[in-house]
Amino acid sequence: MSRDHIQIAGAEVAVVGGSIAGCATALAAHRAGAGRVTIYERTTGRLADRGVGLAVHNARYAELAAAGYLDAAMPWVRLTTRRWYVRDGSAPLGRQVAVLPFPFRSYCWGPLWQELRRRLPEDTTFRPGVRVAAVSDAEDGAALHLDGVEGGEGSGERQHTGAGRRTERFDLVIGADGYRSVVRDTAFPGVRPGYAGYLAWRGAVPADRLTELGFPGLPADPWAEEDCIYGVFPGGHVIIYRIPDGRGGRRANWVLYTAPPAGLDLGLDTPTSLPPGTLTDALYAHFAHVTDELLPPYWGGLMRLTPRQEVFIQPMYDFTAPRYTTGRLLLAGDAATVARPHTGAGAVKALQDAAALEAALHALQERPDALAAYGAERGKTGRTMVELGRRLGRFLVQDTPDWHTMGQAGVEAAWAAADGSGAFGGRELKS
Repeated sequence: MSRDHIQIAGAEVAVVGGSIAGCATALAAHRAGAGRVTIYERTTGRLADRGVGLAVHNARYAELAAAGYLDAAMPWVRLTTRRWYVRDGSAPLGRQVAVLPFPFRSYCWGPLWQELRRRLPEDTTFRPGVRVAAVSDAEDGAALHLDGVEGGEGSGERQHTGAGRRTERFDLVIGADGYRSVVRDTAFPGVRPGYAGYLAWRGAVPADRLTELGFPGLPADPWAEEDCIYGVFPGGHVIIYRIPDGRGGRRANWVLYTAPPAGLDLGLDTPTSLPPGTLTDALYAHFAHVTDELLPPYWGGLMRLTPRQEVFIQPMYDFTAPRYTTGRLLLAGDAATVARPHTGAGAVKALQDAAALEAALHALQERPDALAAYGAERGKTGRTMVELGRRLGRFLVQDTPDWHTMGQAGVEAAWAAADGSGAFGGRELKS
């Protein structure tokens, strides 16, 4: 097959990255008729154990369910209402300043990934603990250059190229390897995520632990399961909502957005993350200040129930690749576009990428330009979400209003101005 005449039927396909985007795009390739699909995941830990939350807009869920990438069997929690609170003296919950609709379904990352993984055909090869060091693209196929691989199962033509280095060749390579994508580095050298200047701190708490908070005058569970909480303060906010824990119970998932302490050099200009167990004393002291002094006592106390060693940090980056396809290389998920999580659409975009890619691969025989069309349409969506994330970041973190003077009408107007395109929760999936 030449570069211009890709045949998906029977093709050998590699997916770099084994998270939600990777499993979804592998499923897309299988459904489109690929011969064998191999997934390469650099981590060796159990992805199914990841306990952070994500939310999917009801309208986007309906589209993705129709496309076969989500369904009601996946554990979820129904969310309907977004309540905005500001600190007000010692009032445990603070003062409610606004109530907005929130038509979303919440999921736990690990169980959702596990469901997608289970849907892959048995002949899918999943190779954890394999680092793709480089990718090359040629007329007759693409190659992965793997470090430290001594054996194991896989697909494609294999060739040893030196100690600890192996080359494996494929008809197509899908880059679903996140914002530090090696596939994107090959496809579009020099395209790098840009640091936004602030952080997302993340954690979760088993719902049965919330009774430990014990504020006088409050019931043991003072917020409804369908509520999503926005706790706002100068220079940031926290979002709190319940998610399934994968075992029939619930967890309170929280994401705190605020800038790091002034003068602290975290080396964030180079894309990185701070996984659980790596918080420095200075970072944790800043976290404690925000939870104890800036947020209402109940919501700050809820966050402090997360053990320090389980709190992790995602620096905020954003970018979009100029295209999603080049030669035998395709991009999906965060490898193609990273929008700040304020958009409420990170997982949605990855699953939409997979659904659109499946349709494009099916259409290749009749439309040789189908992959280019996939890249153009998904690239347009990616740019929209990046711009939305930046507007919401300015409103909610970087240039926050005086929340104490805001009421229902003020919050509604400010939100409408920030979400001018109506894309919160994700753009409509084009059929």
